[in-house]
Amino acid sequence: QVQLVESGGGLVQPGGSLRLSCTASGSIFSINAIGWFRQAPGKEREGISCITTDGTTYYADSVKGRVTISRDNAKNTVYLQMNNLKPEDTAVYYCAKSRYRSSRLWTQTWQYNYWGQGTQVTVSS
Repeated sequence: QVQLVESGGGLVQPGGSLRLSCTASGSIFSINAIGWFRQAPGKEREGISCITTDGTTYYADSVKGRVTISRDNAKNTVYLQMNNLKPEDTAVYYCAKSRYRSSRLWTQTWQYNYWGQGTQVTVSS
């Protein structure tokens, strides 16, 4: 059983930054892609970034240029550095472990078989 725990969310002013962390239990962490999703009230869950086992990264257009994903396999942790945050970034952020090492369909939730509980990010003045 794999467990994912997100942390680092909070309240930040527009233009501010946050770094989210996703820490996983289980030795299989390093052999799967890890994705970050977010879900705002009344909206569908949106894939925003993914990192594959070889370090290839993917970003949604809505966050490209403002977000950087990275992974530290030794710590079983994936990070999401978010800069220049906007009010529309307000959402619950989830990390998820993919069934695959890599996939161009990384935005599809069915690609992922384990999810964290989410961390709230609120961007407001």
